[in-house]
Amino acid sequence: MVYLILAAGTGSRLHPITLKHPKTLFSLDSRTTILKRMVSLIQKLDPQGEIVVICGFQHRLLQESVSGVTWICNPFYEVTNSIASLWFARKYLNGEVTILNGDIVMSEQLLREIVTVPTSRPVVLMDSSVTNGDYNVQADEDQVIVMSKQLTSYTGEYAGVTKLDPSSAALLRDQIAEMVDDGRYTTWYEDALVQMIFERNFRLFTCDISRYEWTEVDSVDDLMFARRIHEKENRNTSQN
Repeated sequence: MVYLILAAGTGSRLHPITLKHPKTLFSLDSRTTILKRMVSLIQKLDPQGEIVVICGFQHRLLQESVSGVTWICNPFYEVTNSIASLWFARKYLNGEVTILNGDIVMSEQLLREIVTVPTSRPVVLMDSSVTNGDYNVQADEDQVIVMSKQLTSYTGEYAGVTKLDPSSAALLRDQIAEMVDDGRYTTWYEDALVQMIFERNFRLFTCDISRYEWTEVDSVDDLMFARRIHEKENRNTSQN
């Protein structure tokens, strides 16, 4: 499986502490950053997997921090969004693919049982326990109706992870190419999935991860919770 980690953004919601420091390089302990933890766990759980990190902001710092991955740079990160970052990595949308936002911290159990497991259909991870989500999913049973930041009623918060089988990966590649060619490069790549639902009758499904620990780091409180997830697992490992 290919893992595409999106890590090009500036982390503007955490300014000023991210003015010169990518949030994916926030420390979870003295030796581990958000990005390094994700990469290390994927390498542990899926040693045959290929990890591709799409960088942009402070890309040299990122590239110096992690080894054993393929790097792709979005040089236009300041004036584009994740759809453009994924466009630069579009050649990897040709098989089983898991796309992850680079600022996600999740339990090893979630990675082992959901994230690194092959899928036979396209799914987005969501958390039905969240009632104040940022980017949310409205579903009918387990099928996505729409995903948006504008929803006032929704089934759960999108957890920043999309898993694709080969055919849906190819469809997303074509949709992204079409939208970027149209000049729609300032939107999230997830909006391409929504366009596919409405324009191509694309069937996208949900996977509820509410029983697992995870967070997207968009605030200092999120970072503190991410550190607790990491510290808890380190304690459990040392006790076993």
